[in-house]
Amino acid sequence: MRARPILSEALRLFFPLAALHGAVWPFLWIVIGGYDLPFGDAVPPSQWHAHEMIFGTYGMALAGFLGSAVPEWTDTRAASGSTLLALAGLWLPGRLIGFAGGDAWSLPAGFFDLAFLLALSALIGTAMLARRTVKHLAFLIWLFLFTAAEAAVRYAWWSGDLDLASRCLEAALCIFIVLFSLSAARINVVVLNLALDPTGGTTPYRPHPGRQHMAGAMVTLYMAAKLFFPQSDVCAWLALAAGAAFFDRLAEWFIGRAVFKTEVLLLGLGNAFAGAGFLALGATRLGFSVPPAAGLHLLSVGALGCAVMAVFIIAGLRHTGRDLAHLPWQAHAAAGLMVMAGLIRILPEFDFAAILSPYHHGLSAIVWAASFGVWLQGFLPFMRAPGMDEAGACG
Repeated sequence: MRARPILSEALRLFFPLAALHGAVWPFLWIVIGGYDLPFGDAVPPSQWHAHEMIFGTYGMALAGFLGSAVPEWTDTRAASGSTLLALAGLWLPGRLIGFAGGDAWSLPAGFFDLAFLLALSALIGTAMLARRTVKHLAFLIWLFLFTAAEAAVRYAWWSGDLDLASRCLEAALCIFIVLFSLSAARINVVVLNLALDPTGGTTPYRPHPGRQHMAGAMVTLYMAAKLFFPQSDVCAWLALAAGAAFFDRLAEWFIGRAVFKTEVLLLGLGNAFAGAGFLALGATRLGFSVPPAAGLHLLSVGALGCAVMAVFIIAGLRHTGRDLAHLPWQAHAAAGLMVMAGLIRILPEFDFAAILSPYHHGLSAIVWAASFGVWLQGFLPFMRAPGMDEAGACG
């Protein structure tokens, strides 16, 4: 029996689940709960919040992307039906416990989260093994490291080592930035060439490979230094190098008016936010008057928010039989709201838009939730409808 369209491939089910979680969690935590969690005690609510953003919303978005992209890259059959429901079932318990901030249930939640990530690893590893290819092995390696970071965070919470938990959460954020860098290296080529030539007949945009991968390499070095030598000033200089590498990627984005197309601009802003985030982390460590959390929010809310929304729009259209020449209004609105959420969250911390400073956390959460909500309203019908573009979304 053929699976329903929404169960026919990973992104059709997992993107809406990620968007729903992204819309509900920060709104409940900040606007309804007032930065508190009903059963939180030993673990600070801010760490629960960071964990649920990284491993909840972004984790499910990652599963949707890899679960659809890897079968496309390897020309293997995509997981569907009961397999996708089983993966979603492994992801859900951790999110329910995360909503409550249940310290006592953190280990069972961690068990389900680890099972979810390992099952996802097995899924994409099987596709690579079927084609006997190591071309995309980097994604599998980083997914294993992401799984290890989840295990380390849960262990740190269980042992009461909140400093270790904080460093492991930052490591998980860096791992996701590397995964974004790897993904963007593939997506950028397709999206920018289609922006320049919607017919797909030519490929004038050909980025330099070194430029595409330098940012990921610098983030890797920064992450290692921050984990094992947290007091060293080397962390600051590596953060500055990572920021410069992300801005260097943008040097090849001077493609004329096509750069202002929503899907292109959103990917570019993801790189820009990432560059600014790492520069802010380095400046903080070197003693400049930059708030410690500013760099992390530039990365988590700005860079990854824009990156995830860009993938939601691009893959959400191309994997449901639609092209990028005519984006629905919800795509433009969701992109604009996501950028606004990042700016509202960050600017008051740099003494810009000071009038927002008493309210910017809650306002940013509302705009962030609205971004995912608008995308869900516009794209859920696409996910539930038949149709698949043979060209795929990820090159």
